[in-house]
Amino acid sequence: MTAFSIPSHWNIDQVLQDIDQHGFAVIDQAYSEQYGQALLDECNANLARFREAAIQNGVVSNIRSDHILWIQEDLPLAQQHIQALHSFAQELNRAFFTGIREVEAHFACYHAGEFYALHRDNPQQKNDRMISAVYYLHPEWQPDWGGELRLQDKHGEWHILRPEPNRLAVFQSDLLHEVLVAKQQRLSITAWLRSGHTLW
Repeated sequence: MTAFSIPSHWNIDQVLQDIDQHGFAVIDQAYSEQYGQALLDECNANLARFREAAIQNGVVSNIRSDHILWIQEDLPLAQQHIQALHSFAQELNRAFFTGIREVEAHFACYHAGEFYALHRDNPQQKNDRMISAVYYLHPEWQPDWGGELRLQDKHGEWHILRPEPNRLAVFQSDLLHEVLVAKQQRLSITAWLRSGHTLW
């Protein structure tokens, strides 16, 4: 597959500065309209394959209620997004010596009423997740539809990030965060940029 590099309009210097200062960054209009629509189409075409999300080792927990599909080679458009995140990881490695070597990702679907309670993606440094990245796929999102990402930055301040279409939110995986209850179908790709080789 041809390498899918970071889009030229991403302000990488600003993104790296935001991560350094606050622990998170937001990139709006991350991809072209054509690619974003194709990625959404791929997601929608595979919704029947989504399964109830588990926390670890296949154990389903009541802290989350979304449905996911892990991204493998049979999802070529999503693989392009992963390639872009690999390129982004190279920038992170140069700036912060994070040692990121791989990306794991899944499609996520929150139906109306679904949520993900407060948690960390890398609790007590128990896994190799360094940076989390959430890309929003749905074509529109109204202010009263919920589904926001509520995030505590590295200084303890709380932020509410709306799941705007074509928005990419990236943040340190050890930061506390939650997904508030969605009132409409909320589609995204959640990815983790990892420093190790062992997936769990």
